[in-house]
Amino acid sequence: MKILILANSDLGLYKFRKELIEVLISQGHDVLISLPDGDFIKSLEKIGCTFIDTPIDRRGINPKADIILLKQYRKIIREECPDYIITYTIKPNVYGGIAAQLEKKPYAENITGLGTAFEKTGILKTIAIILYRIALKNSNVVFFENDSNRDEMLSYKCCSKEKTVVLSGAGVNIDAFGYQPYPTNDNVRFLFIGRVMKEKGIDELFEAMKRLVADGNKCFLDVVGPFEEDYGKKLEMYEDAGWLKYHGYQEDVRPFIASCDCFVLPSYHEGMANTILECASSGRPIITSNIPGCKEAVNDGKSGFLCKPKDVESLALCMKKLISFQRKDREEMGALGRRIIVEAFDKRKVVDETIKALFG
Repeated sequence: MKILILANSDLGLYKFRKELIEVLISQGHDVLISLPDGDFIKSLEKIGCTFIDTPIDRRGINPKADIILLKQYRKIIREECPDYIITYTIKPNVYGGIAAQLEKKPYAENITGLGTAFEKTGILKTIAIILYRIALKNSNVVFFENDSNRDEMLSYKCCSKEKTVVLSGAGVNIDAFGYQPYPTNDNVRFLFIGRVMKEKGIDELFEAMKRLVADGNKCFLDVVGPFEEDYGKKLEMYEDAGWLKYHGYQEDVRPFIASCDCFVLPSYHEGMANTILECASSGRPIITSNIPGCKEAVNDGKSGFLCKPKDVESLALCMKKLISFQRKDREEMGALGRRIIVEAFDKRKVVDETIKALFG
């Protein structure tokens, strides 16, 4: 069977879907990937994928560009004639789903999070709902990463429940992210991994750190990831203040996880936060927002703490609690987190469930 995968990022596809693609190829399927060129394309080709360069404006709202993308997808489908199409992320979901319907091809969509458009009422949300209703109409299966996102889309009548499958996110490779011995740090080292942007709660995290340091708490923050918004000056200022180190994008985050006492992600919205799964799998306590896509992997008060989203006071309180704990107590929290991940978020289980839903 020839399978066409539509996505918007080579990094995301390789980091989080590699194992699924490897299984598809091992089963004898011919896997084509349509997405923008990037640093991980060669790695994807190495495992057996055929690459089709397809530029996408990931975050822009430009009807003309989106119509061009729809036409590109239709052209690719006509030329390659795939037997099955799998889509990831908003624009491939919407325009790939529409293209698959127009070309009368079976397809499956993966909603890895609803994104900013669904956070507030308004014309943008209305348009997003209409587009999803069209795109999902004839989908063979619609994958979600948490129940809340699935239920919200059902409430908008975007899809029928019998076609939906809720996975444990993309899952995590529990061998690659195995248990790391807990560190012995003089100061509690917090770690943030992700895009440095407002929606990840970075402003609240910076403000919470400023309060903690000002109150005399011995703590430090490592930040790993690219910044998509203008945070360069703030990062430099906080580095000069002595309580933050910015490491930029890192291909391998495991050394940073190994040296941290706790991972912090005060995000506004997630499908299922892969960084939480990776850090918890490595045996680290988690502090994150009490929202769908974050809370599922944390036993509040036992393997980490859940804070109110967009709430500096709540976040700072959770971080202060973690600081007040003895090292052995933090170590035990991380060990419990590891057990939770092994039980519910093992990537092998997620891949098996995905294959079963796709092909029966």
